[in-house]
Amino acid sequence: MSTISIRLNDKDDTLIRKYAQLHQMDLSSFIRQAVIEKIEDEYDLTLFNKVWEEERYQDRISHDDLKKALGL
Repeated sequence: MSTISIRLNDKDDTLIRKYAQLHQMDLSSFIRQAVIEKIEDEYDLTLFNKVWEEERYQDRISHDDLKKALGL
């Protein structure tokens, strides 16, 4: 297991510690979770943008039209 050190001003340090405490998390777990979520969010957005660019000009049909086509 590795260790990462970050520098924070007093205001940010207090904010982060109080937030973790409010959610009953130890500081290390909170920071790890926040960083992983940030990476996942950015990855999801990148993937969405890629798919959007690939498919945005394709023909689409509404749910109602699909149901009609399927006889539902």
